[in-house]
Formats: sequence, structure tokens, C-alpha cells
Amino acid sequence: MVFERLADKWTLLIIRVLRHSPCRFNQLRREIEGISQKALSQTLRKLERDGLVSRTAFPTVPVTVEYALTTLGETLSNRIAPLLSWAEDQIEHVLEAQRQYDSRQ
Repeated sequence: MVFERLADKWTLLIIRVLRHSPCRFNQLRREIEGISQKALSQTLRKLERDGLVSRTAFPTVPVTVEYALTTLGETLSNRIAPLLSWAEDQIEHVLEAQRQYDSRQ
């Protein structure tokens, strides 16, 4: 079950954003390119259920909701930070390899 969560691309991107500071829903949506409202909502719910993310609702009109990494989520964030850094550093190389592969097909 944990591996399924980690294999989800949205999970890693959400954790990357929350690593820096708590965020509201729409802020997360703006920060994560390509994520739909439904995918963000479902992934946040799963992360909250797994104890990786906390959800805090503030009594405002309309209600303000903020998401943050829990202590458990921070331990995961620390473990995946090198992987995320590698992915960001190497994205151009990966995209080039994909273009070369696709041109041979």
C-alpha cells in the first residue's frame, strides 16, 4: 500500500511543495502543473489517511483549509528529496532520450 502511494506521481509532487511550507488547496493546484482538482483532492485525502499530510480548516467565510506535512510526512520528504532533486536536474536528458527513442519507432 505504501509503495502504491509512492509510485503515484502526484504524491511526490505534493510532498515536494509541502516540504517548504503549508499550503492552501488552490496554492497547491497552482504549484503543481497539470494536476486536476479531482486528482489533487483524492491524493490529499489518501495522504491524510496515511498520516503523511494534515488538513487544518480555519473558521473563515468561506472556510480556509491548509495542508501540511506531518512528522511522518517530513521523514518521507527527507528520504525522497534526493530523488526529486535528481529528477529536476536530469529532466532535459530524460526528455532527449525519449525523443530519440520515439524517433526510432
